Amino acid sequence: MTWWVRHKKDNAVKSILSPDSRTNVQLFLKNSQVFYTVTRDDKPIIKKSRLDFEISGEEPLHDKLKLVRTRFFKHSETIEMLWGEDRFIDNTYTEGVFYLAEDGKEHRLFTIRFRVFNTGVAFRYEIPPQPKFEAIAIKDEISEFNIDLNSSVWQIPAYQPDRYEYNYEHKVLQELEESVHTPLTIKTPNGFYLSIHEAALYDYGGMTLKLDESLALKSDITPLSDGTKAHIKLPFQTPWRLIMIAGSAIELTTNRIMYCLNEPPAGDFSWVSTLKFIGIWWAMYVGEWTWAPGERHGATTEHAREYIDAAVRLGIKGLLIEGWNEGWEGDWLENGVNNKFTTSTPDFDLVNVASYARAKNIELVGHHETVGFVDNYENQLEDAYNYYAANGIHYIKTGYAGSKIVINGQKEFHHSQAGVNHYQRTVELAARKKICLDIHEPIKGTGIERTWPNLLTREGARGQEYEGGALRPSHACYLPFTRLLAGGMDYTNGIFDITNSVKRISTTLARQIAYFVTIYSGMAMAADRPSVYEEKFPEVFEFIKAVPTNFEKTVPLLGEIGDFYVVARKDRDSHDWYIGGVTDENGRTVHVNLDFLDEGAYAAYLYTDASDTHYRDNPYGIEIAVKHVGKSDAFDIYMAPGGGFAIRLVKSR
Repeated sequence: MTWWVRHKKDNAVKSILSPDSRTNVQLFLKNSQVFYTVTRDDKPIIKKSRLDFEISGEEPLHDKLKLVRTRFFKHSETIEMLWGEDRFIDNTYTEGVFYLAEDGKEHRLFTIRFRVFNTGVAFRYEIPPQPKFEAIAIKDEISEFNIDLNSSVWQIPAYQPDRYEYNYEHKVLQELEESVHTPLTIKTPNGFYLSIHEAALYDYGGMTLKLDESLALKSDITPLSDGTKAHIKLPFQTPWRLIMIAGSAIELTTNRIMYCLNEPPAGDFSWVSTLKFIGIWWAMYVGEWTWAPGERHGATTEHAREYIDAAVRLGIKGLLIEGWNEGWEGDWLENGVNNKFTTSTPDFDLVNVASYARAKNIELVGHHETVGFVDNYENQLEDAYNYYAANGIHYIKTGYAGSKIVINGQKEFHHSQAGVNHYQRTVELAARKKICLDIHEPIKGTGIERTWPNLLTREGARGQEYEGGALRPSHACYLPFTRLLAGGMDYTNGIFDITNSVKRISTTLARQIAYFVTIYSGMAMAADRPSVYEEKFPEVFEFIKAVPTNFEKTVPLLGEIGDFYVVARKDRDSHDWYIGGVTDENGRTVHVNLDFLDEGAYAAYLYTDASDTHYRDNPYGIEIAVKHVGKSDAFDIYMAPGGGFAIRLVKSR
């Protein structure tokens, strides 16, 4: 149902209620400036906050604005995702569209569109062609989110050399001294959990957040090297600014509004399939092999064929090969401009390896490490993707290591408009070649996987390559409430060689398999060497072999930000369920009800920390048991310090 309202009084308050009538967004003009507020159950969430943007070389818009008309609309549908954490997502909202015009000779126009869901609020700016110009440069976007300054926030800094790869810190909002990345997760003094993020990020700088001089929390769009935020052609619509709202931390973890704000798939993606894979990657991290050619070169034809055979024995369908191409010699971080993406090293025969993999029914995961030299990569992009496609390679892991990327000869932030547009070109080209992507050092997830399902996963936070001292056990307990609100992550799970002196891991063995449930990824890597899985812990590896990469439904069970997290997921292709849990440096016992199960009996395969397990002193202590349960049962499960657990529930009848 749609209804229109024309206005004579510009200062009238316009309200939009969520479908359950609990969330109320109010928009109003005061002194020709646009403001909004958000309440939930009549309690403030967003206090009076300004909405505006500045155009380079133009006078401010807000001096003579009038609200011309409004349009209200109600929408309800169920979205079916091709893959992911949930097959079905409710997309029910009330929409309010506010058409604004300048009362002056310029007569500039723009629209603000709000969508109010039961679990959040989103808005975007829409700029039609103007009487004066057809293209503009955005000098600044002023989207404020005025939240109680005494709120708690969990954040990582923006504009830093390692992009999104920092440890999450817990602060009070008013203590923020620099721009921070989204999703920014917040707990308000009146008990609401929020996360501010964005959705459908295209052709625009990624949004960070900062406190301005007046202590208003506002958007800080990542600038280009020329200082502007974006150069856009009209008509244009900005990404959605998204405020997720929940009554508890654990409820926040399954907020899926981000996907609702993206369009349906942009073509036929029935060929896309999620993947579990192994690789030679960790052997290089612990010093057994090297990326660069030489006596210990990892990416050789011989090693690749050995790993293909191991993948068959392990029951894993994919294999990642890194360091196969020319360009890894010397300081590869400095010499990335020399990378060649269609030329193998002399000791690696890609055609031979690809043929051998096909014969064994193993999917190769190709690798393109650009080191941020995007100009070099784009010059080879079409040929590189064609080369893989011609050899039956349907998956690529890309990388953009380096503090900035080089585009058109300029150093740009990864999450600038230039970076966003480059990443999008790779996604769309890969789709045309029927190739799926795992992007490392990426632009953050904003739900475009709904439109482009061949983008199966990305990194975008500290993963297990930071083990060896730079990761705390609490890190994996922050991720579900922060980074993972932006979609799946390649965390490189399943490291069983925990006490390796080169990369000592802050984890227990049970925790490593729990990651396959607690950290979702459409491409999930079992990252350790096959020999470790086969020779040391074959019974534990059985869980990795069984756990799916595509789920029907996700049920959050227990958790607090940075302390612990427990989640259950149902397999999309069977009646089986999987439960994973992780804790911080503190051991704890959790009570897990099984009332989410379907009716009937299940065989529960439990992988839990032993009573004397500890991530520092006894990381390998694990207990494996089988129990028969139903939905009226429950488990009391101990998680050791730095530990976790995993359960497979197999439907028996």
